[in-house]
Amino acid sequence: MTARILRIAAMLIVSVVLLYMSRFWPFELWSRPGLFGMRSLPPGGDALRVWLRGTPYVTFAIPIWVIVGFLALSLTERLTAIKPPTEGE
Repeated sequence: MTARILRIAAMLIVSVVLLYMSRFWPFELWSRPGLFGMRSLPPGGDALRVWLRGTPYVTFAIPIWVIVGFLALSLTERLTAIKPPTEGE
């Protein structure tokens, strides 16, 4: 039961981080200029666009976010998945 709660918590944490990186973050949880004074962590989310600013990839922020999100959630699921018992166990 504890392992299941930890897996759910890990997925929630990864999901919140991915949502913060997107432009769809609805909250401003800290004051400007950014968290702990770091401008790369803006209070309104959209961190990926801030990180890509000045690069030729800024126009691809949403597809990059989708790919990173898919990979991050897939990796989290793979790392937290329960392995079925083998025949000898």
